[in-house]
Amino acid sequence: MIWLNWRQFRLQALVGALGLALVAVYLLYLGMDIRDAYDAYRSRCTDPAGCAQASSQFQSAYRNTLLFLAGGLGLIPVIVGVFWGAPLIARELEFSTHRLVWNQSVTRRRWLIGRMAFVGVAAMVMTGLVALLLTWTASPYDQVASDRFGTVEFGARNIAPIGYAFLAFTLGTIVGLLVRRTLPAMAITGVVFLVVQFAVPNLVRPHLMVPEKTSLPMSAQAINQARNLGSITGAPVIGGLQVPGAPDAWISRTSPLRTADGRTVGGSTFNECLNSPPRTGAGGTFGDAAVCLSELDLHVDIEYQPSSRYWPFQLAETGLYLVAGAFLTTIAVRRVRRA
Repeated sequence: MIWLNWRQFRLQALVGALGLALVAVYLLYLGMDIRDAYDAYRSRCTDPAGCAQASSQFQSAYRNTLLFLAGGLGLIPVIVGVFWGAPLIARELEFSTHRLVWNQSVTRRRWLIGRMAFVGVAAMVMTGLVALLLTWTASPYDQVASDRFGTVEFGARNIAPIGYAFLAFTLGTIVGLLVRRTLPAMAITGVVFLVVQFAVPNLVRPHLMVPEKTSLPMSAQAINQARNLGSITGAPVIGGLQVPGAPDAWISRTSPLRTADGRTVGGSTFNECLNSPPRTGAGGTFGDAAVCLSELDLHVDIEYQPSSRYWPFQLAETGLYLVAGAFLTTIAVRRVRRA
């Protein structure tokens, strides 16, 4: 069985190994470049003003590249599911080549488990190696950016991608077993797993653990540290805040700006400060608007996950994908008897 699996999978394995080698060379080069830039950033970080400027320049130099690489890693499980998982059984059923194996001494279950184990382990190892390389490459940047819980970044670091690869592969296999046609199975697998990748970070991940709750007073300094103020609808919202003393915490929910008595600040009052604040000559990201809003004694209520929960979240989400993949594998093993 091992020899047969290798002969059937060797082309995909060689392509995957070549791709892994190319990615490894680039990530090693990029990682060394980031470390040189990080050392230069540390040498300039001698006072708060200089440190803030150096940090901004360091992050802007690598933010888009690392975000692009994280998005690319997120596509690897999709590729695994579409090109390794979906055709694994669907092609055999479509061309009736499975009958040759089933007429031998190998049982259907043993045949299926052997094929899934061989290719599934390869998919998890390849994805895991890329994830670990990217984690090493980006580690200096992650220390400065304090955004390990970012929607894209979280799924491209450490062990979580291994779970993604396992679920994508098993999903493709079960879809191929049910659809029995290679191209439709590949299309369905790709669409379904992309939906899963969108749904889990936005709908499931925030509820894996009960968040901490607190209120943040919106001083001019706190407002200027935010990433965005207001929205296209004119709502009194603020985004990209940080928990004082815990810059790496994940803020999962932020309320609109509220007055001291807990009511949402009026839209007209907010927009007046945003669009035509009194001139004070204040600096910072939002300048006079930040000063105007701070004088209204505003605050926001937030829900957040402390940075100490990063690894529990990694383990929980990886476990979720592994359990889901194991469930799909069980269905496939039961279903193959009626194929």
